[in-house]
Amino acid sequence: MIASTPTAVPSGTSLGRLAELSIERTGGTGPLIFEEQRWTAAQLAARARRLAGGLRAAGLAPGDRVAVCMANCPEVGITYQAAWWAGAAVTPVLFLLGETDLRHVLADSAASFVVTTPDFLDKVRAAARGLPALRAVVLAEQAEPAPAPADRAGPPVLLFAELESPAESDLVDVDPSGMAALLYTGGTTGRARGVVLSHDNVSAAAWAVHSMRLGEGLPGLLPLPMSHVYGMTVSVMATYAETPATAVLMRWFEPVRFLELVVEHQVAQTAIVPAMARMILDQDLDGYDLSALRQVVSGSSALPREVADEWARRLPGVELVEGYGCTEASAIVTVMPPGRTRLGSVGRPAPGVELRIEALNATDGDHDGPPGGAGGSPVGEICVRGPGVMLGYWRDPAATAQAVRAGWLHTGDVGHLDRDGFLYLVDRMKDLIIRGGFNIYPRDVEDALREHPDVAEVAVVGRPDRRLGEEIVAFVQLGPGADVSAEALVRFGRERLGPLRYPREVRIVPAIPLTSMLKTDRAALRTMLTPSIPPAPSPAASPAAPLEPSAHGSSPSSPLSPGDSDSVAWHGGPVGPAPRVSS
Repeated sequence: MIASTPTAVPSGTSLGRLAELSIERTGGTGPLIFEEQRWTAAQLAARARRLAGGLRAAGLAPGDRVAVCMANCPEVGITYQAAWWAGAAVTPVLFLLGETDLRHVLADSAASFVVTTPDFLDKVRAAARGLPALRAVVLAEQAEPAPAPADRAGPPVLLFAELESPAESDLVDVDPSGMAALLYTGGTTGRARGVVLSHDNVSAAAWAVHSMRLGEGLPGLLPLPMSHVYGMTVSVMATYAETPATAVLMRWFEPVRFLELVVEHQVAQTAIVPAMARMILDQDLDGYDLSALRQVVSGSSALPREVADEWARRLPGVELVEGYGCTEASAIVTVMPPGRTRLGSVGRPAPGVELRIEALNATDGDHDGPPGGAGGSPVGEICVRGPGVMLGYWRDPAATAQAVRAGWLHTGDVGHLDRDGFLYLVDRMKDLIIRGGFNIYPRDVEDALREHPDVAEVAVVGRPDRRLGEEIVAFVQLGPGADVSAEALVRFGRERLGPLRYPREVRIVPAIPLTSMLKTDRAALRTMLTPSIPPAPSPAASPAAPLEPSAHGSSPSSPLSPGDSDSVAWHGGPVGPAPRVSS
């Protein structure tokens, strides 16, 4: 089964030219509001053209890469537009990356410049030391030169304000089929790989999202990191607007300030991640007039069912929808049509996108997701074809050939389509647990355990097992004041999931580790695993010792026996606070 949303997608125009045409069409009057300051689109565009001239004078050439590792501020979007105006490409780098990962991106991309803000200058300087291709670090939001490091090592630091002081540069109009962005995937299972996107790729994704908007001219709030594929796409979406609209930018997400800005600017639409949704629901929402807010898009990771249910109960007039994308498809694969939300679905193919489900080889273990129904598809790998599919992996033709076959991008994600072409995500193929020849999807196990009132968060991974291939292990973060035992959670899981899919091992930990994009860090969890079931604890074992075994069961006569199977419960240290979105 192939699902699609047939439409003609604009192409053949560079991102620099798109920005120019947008100002001509709308007059550039739409404002960007940031910390009590306001700029029109025309003012921001003029700053971008001046910055392009400054960068070119400093040595930036067409085709060079400009890395962007910044806190949210207007200069992020200005940098994107300046690089494209100068014929260069951008490499957004999430500011939460550590020095080692940042250095890998700067070195692998051979970036000519890296633009940053004072918060991250020391980290950027350290990561940039000794990189031969890097000409300079550009520092935004600071009027005075930064002090030189004690060892005087590293590239020079140029001030953003000085680079944008010359006259406006002429457009370097490049081939729209050429590279506009070099993005790096998460890298939680190894070194991040570069993904090459063309001008046509990026503009197609931005146009697809814009075409599914609630309406023209509606105010929007931007709380997510702009130095990321999300921010890059948002900066291009605006070039397709027919009517100027207000955009409100947050430096960092903070739930109370988020709600205050929604009220103050009568925000109609915004985008968040599930961790942010939880924080919003933790607030006393009765104190805010949210009547203008119509749609909130949740992305980056799966939205837990209990969060969606609580949102619907407490904010019935605000549509909370999920979308789906991956870096290799310019971050946009599906969108939820306004007013057509289906619980558990991430929407239909974005305009111009085709989806196909490729069958898996193993047997599914009674997956709980909504059935495909008559005309729906079985569970399998999600494959994507369309104008947003990447040019390829950076300098890695073998990996490109493996990922894109006969024009179809093999995403490594597992899901299925219903009869109307709505997509339901099941899991990542690399996270799939194959126990005794049966596919076990971690998300199914996680959703079941989240139903327990004492469970705040849960993550499930597979542990190598000599007899079954893999065994199911659940890491559980308890809510404040909760004292349920790991053994009780094993029993609870069996009651909800049956004898095949329940976790034989539960480990209670202070907090579930997250990646820099607030996704569950399964690689970190796997480092906490042991290759086999540990022995029973001694009577003197301390119950507060990190990951100390507290109970274990006996082996079943058969790996698929309906009776109780091996189970082991682990307790971590004291329950800690849930991870937060911060700087």
